[in-house]
Amino acid sequence: MEPMRRITAVAAPLLRDNIDTDAIIPSREMKTVSKTGLASGLFAGWRYTAIGGREPDPGFVLNQAPYAGARILLGGANFGCGSSREHAVWALREYGFRVIIAPSFAPIFEGNCVRNGLAPVRLSVETVAELASRIVLDPQAHRLTVDVEQGVVYAAPSSQHPFELDGESRAMLLEGLDAIDLTLKHRADIDAFFASDRVARPWIYPDAAAMDRPL
Repeated sequence: MEPMRRITAVAAPLLRDNIDTDAIIPSREMKTVSKTGLASGLFAGWRYTAIGGREPDPGFVLNQAPYAGARILLGGANFGCGSSREHAVWALREYGFRVIIAPSFAPIFEGNCVRNGLAPVRLSVETVAELASRIVLDPQAHRLTVDVEQGVVYAAPSSQHPFELDGESRAMLLEGLDAIDLTLKHRADIDAFFASDRVARPWIYPDAAAMDRPL
């Protein structure tokens, strides 16, 4: 995955509570089992004027010109609730989002974000509303900066909002690691364990036992 330390980008406000994974990517839009081909279905029920259609609804935030190129999304409480549908995160990432700022996240969705290079940033309801009120005045001029390394959202030099990520999530985002990559950072310890375990319990390893038997 692409590492993320600091990003400055247009932020799009979608301040609705309980945005579930079916709203993020409706099941009818899930026509692939890969991580690609999902961006056009992102928020399809809100983004287009008709179910299954592709006529943009001009009232939806992502269809409005000032939010072109948005890579940060402001959401409401309990963002990503509903199912464990990882396609929701894949669709957000393919569309171009790298950060979701919300007061709270559904736990499975939050974990899926980190494992796919999307930073889930928790700020208070009041702070998210304050950021949104500033952004809508001029989204292109009032871009946000999210510093994952320092754990701070900057709305202006004098407007700084700290946030916390657990150590593992922070490392995965900063280094661009998925869960397997994170495990493989301990490759030397894993190899050392198996080497000693083969000696202690050779019967657990059929290949080793076969090599030790006389012909």
